[in-house]
Amino acid sequence: MTELLIQIRNLHKTFDALEVLKGIDTDVARGERIAIIGSSGSGKSTLLRCINFMEMPTSGTIALDGKVLGSARKGDSNDSERAYSERELCDVRERVGMVFQQFNLFPHMTSLQNVMEGVVTVKRRPAAEARERALAQLAKVGLSDKANVYPGKLSGGCTPSRFTLPLTAASAWIPSPETPPSP
Repeated sequence: MTELLIQIRNLHKTFDALEVLKGIDTDVARGERIAIIGSSGSGKSTLLRCINFMEMPTSGTIALDGKVLGSARKGDSNDSERAYSERELCDVRERVGMVFQQFNLFPHMTSLQNVMEGVVTVKRRPAAEARERALAQLAKVGLSDKANVYPGKLSGGCTPSRFTLPLTAASAWIPSPETPPSP
């Protein structure tokens, strides 16, 4: 049986009278890679923001590693409107990363330091471990030779968008049973 990492059921998101997400149902298995495609304004970014709770869903459920997040609001007979604790939201946000469409690297940090930042600051991993992980991710996209270069000195071929994979991969550390969580 496939282990589900993310399970979304009947997810809705409205902004005033505009219904952006209309009953989204999807599963993402551990290790699976998916693409969310659609026209501009179709709700792709809204869906991603709802998954990591940068935007609160209007109704529906999201489960991470088999655990349905939030609890049913009092008086909601069909269990569709949910309430979330701040601790629960922080835990989810530590595990579900998002790189924005228009993001910038910190100009005062080298490429390596930019890739390490999320691992050290958010995941609270030791700098040596973060450095090793960041160097491996930079190598995967052919940027090893740019590790000690500041963003302002990068050529056009090394635009911030090229850093999406190493930033995401280095920061998206979900502890496994073999990897003890940070204290």
